[in-house]
Amino acid sequence: MDKVNLAEKFARFTEHWSPKVVGEVDGYEIKLAKVHGDFVWHKHDDADELFLVTRGRLVIRLRDGEVALDAGELFVVPRGVEHQPSAADECEVVLFERKGLVNTGDVVEARTVAQPERI
Repeated sequence: MDKVNLAEKFARFTEHWSPKVVGEVDGYEIKLAKVHGDFVWHKHDDADELFLVTRGRLVIRLRDGEVALDAGELFVVPRGVEHQPSAADECEVVLFERKGLVNTGDVVEARTVAQPERI
């Protein structure tokens, strides 16, 4: 068992919208992602998704509004809710998701990551 230094882990990659696994808890993965620009509208029919911003500002668009998150804030997108994460500037996010959850949910596109790299 090793501790995880988030700053060190975030420094190990530069690509956007490509989550990296840094740990597991009872069948859930803890992932880190750098994001910039708009992601695809998608949903996860059978899983909630937690977003925790550690640096920058993330906007999660929903069909009936949006939630803006600054560093130190988190939001849980409930299962089945269509959403679109977006960041005007680069943002660092910790994700807490069920193991095996595909980042683009019900959509397959160029940024789909079915098996994220463990760092």
